[in-house]
Amino acid sequence: MHQPRIVILGGGFGGLFTTLDLAGSGEVTLVSDEDHFLFTPMLYEYLSGEVEAWHIAPRYNELLDENVRFVQSRVAGIDLAAQSVSLESSNETLHYDVLVLAMGGITNYVGVEGAQEHSLPFRKLAHADNLRRQMVVALDRIAPDLAPQDVRRELTFAIVGAGASGCELSTKMADLLFDAFKRRALPGEPRVLVIEMGDRVVPGMGEQIREFVEDALHKSRVEVHTKTRVVKVANDGITFEHEGKQESLKTAGVVWLGGVKMGPLIEHLDVEKDRRGLLIIKPTLQLSQHLNIFALGDIAIYPDATPTLAGTAQLAFQEASLCARNIKAFNEGKELHTKHFEELGEAMSLGTERAAVLTGGKAFGGALARQARFALYTSRLPTWHHRLRVGASWFFEGTTPRPLLPLGFER
Repeated sequence: MHQPRIVILGGGFGGLFTTLDLAGSGEVTLVSDEDHFLFTPMLYEYLSGEVEAWHIAPRYNELLDENVRFVQSRVAGIDLAAQSVSLESSNETLHYDVLVLAMGGITNYVGVEGAQEHSLPFRKLAHADNLRRQMVVALDRIAPDLAPQDVRRELTFAIVGAGASGCELSTKMADLLFDAFKRRALPGEPRVLVIEMGDRVVPGMGEQIREFVEDALHKSRVEVHTKTRVVKVANDGITFEHEGKQESLKTAGVVWLGGVKMGPLIEHLDVEKDRRGLLIIKPTLQLSQHLNIFALGDIAIYPDATPTLAGTAQLAFQEASLCARNIKAFNEGKELHTKHFEELGEAMSLGTERAAVLTGGKAFGGALARQARFALYTSRLPTWHHRLRVGASWFFEGTTPRPLLPLGFER
C-alpha cells in the first residue's frame, strides 16, 4: 500500500513534536537547517552555565526513531503545484502528500539603522556562546585602576525589547556581570539596560507575574527604559529616543530581542496571509486553499487561542499534538479536529537565583519558583529517555551557574 509522504519543515517545538507523534504513520521526513532541537525557553540558563548544551539541544538522530528520515538542510523553495520541496544542500527534491510548515520566524530589526549589522540576536546556541564570549572579553579589558565611571561606560550592555525574553536575558546577564565584578575585585559596577517601546515590561502578561518581573529587574539592578525607541545601533554604541530627546551610549554589546518577522520562504509563498505576513489557517491548522498543508508556530495565526500565547513556544508545543492527530485523520479520510488553546502557565527565569511561575491563576517567585521551573521544563523535554537523563543530571549534579571567568579559563 502507498504510504503517505509527510514532509515537515522546521525542527522547533511545532515541527519536532509533530514528527514524534507521526512516527510510523507514513513516510515521515523532518527537514531542519540545524542538526539539533533547541529547547529555547532555557537558552538563558545555557548562557549562564546552569544547563549544558546536551540538556536543551539534543541531536535529532538521538530523538527520532528509524522510521523517520531526518534531512539537515535549508529549504530553497516550495512548489505548491508540484507538491514538492527543493533543498539548498543537495539536488534532491522532496515530494509530499502532506506538508507541515513549522519553520518559525526570524529576527525583526524593523529597519533600524545598523541593528542587523551590529546587534546580537539571541535565538540559537551559537548566539548564546557569542554573547557570553563578548561579556568575558569586555570584563577582561577592564584595568584594575580604571575609574568607576569609566568602568561603567565600558561595561554597558543594552537589550532591545522588554518582553519575556528581554527581561529573562537582562536579569541573567546582570547577575553574571555583578558576580564577575565581585570575583575579580573590579572597581565600579556594570550597567545593563533594557529598552522597550511600550509603556511596560512583559506587555503580554498579567499584573500578577509582572510584579515579580519588575521586582527581579530591580534586584538585579537592570535599568528599564520604557516608551523608548532605538534609532541607531553602531559597532560600539546605541542611540535611542525618549519623549523626543535622543541619547547615545557607548556599549560593550547590544542584544536585539525586538520581535520576529516571516522568513523569505513564507514571505514569498503564494497563500493567504494577514497584514503582518502570518499564514491564515483554519482551526484544524490547514491552509484554506491547500488542505494538505498544515502550519503552526510563529508563522501562523491560530484563530482559537488565548491572545497571550501568540508567538510562543508553548503554543507551538500545544499545536503539535493537534497537527499530528489531524494529519492522521486527513490521511485516513476521517473528520479533522479543532481545539481551543489556553495558557498552561508561565515560567520565567529571572537572574541566576530567582524565577517567577504562574500556574492555576496564582503566581509565586524566588528560589522555589526557580526549582519549579526546572521541574516543569523537565516534563516538556522531547522523548521520555531524554527527560530521564536530563532530570537525573539536574537532580544529582545541580544547576549552579558558571562564573564569567577570564577568556583562557572559559570552557
